[in-house]
Amino acid sequence: MAHNEEQFRALYEDHYAQVLAFALRRISQPYAQDVVAEAFLVAWRRIESIPAEPLPWLYALARNALANQRRTLRRQDQLKAHMDGVTPHSSAIYRDHADGIAEADAVETAMRRLGRRDQELLYLIAWEDLKVADAAEVLGCSVTTAKVRLYRARRRLAKLLSDDVPEVPNSGVARR
Repeated sequence: MAHNEEQFRALYEDHYAQVLAFALRRISQPYAQDVVAEAFLVAWRRIESIPAEPLPWLYALARNALANQRRTLRRQDQLKAHMDGVTPHSSAIYRDHADGIAEADAVETAMRRLGRRDQELLYLIAWEDLKVADAAEVLGCSVTTAKVRLYRARRRLAKLLSDDVPEVPNSGVARR
């Protein structure tokens, strides 16, 4: 038992900040802390099955906890709306934390226009600095599938970014 506690303590100390940053980029602070706590609780329960490279595994646990948190918040919103006698509309609580930080940024705008799967893969590669194999593990797909998805997601993002570049109107002045 003492070995498990030491192993978990080392895991927690080594990766807590990264898992919290992962959650904070996806949901606001009080909810992110709950997500991280749930992810590490699952890690404790599965202490015997921690992989050699635990960070992608922890991100997958946090991603699952985040999905649970969002479902809970959605149900709470629906219940509140039902109690108030109104239909819930979109709520800012479901937006990625990064959306609030960089509303005017062209890249963030293009990222928001991508599908959720493309966003998640690009965020895992760019924000979490994961290799494709590690991102594949987080997403629960093969490395080949992750590579193909990444290639396509990057192409779609590049297209969206090129579509957002405003054209310079012709001033009507002839150049010589």
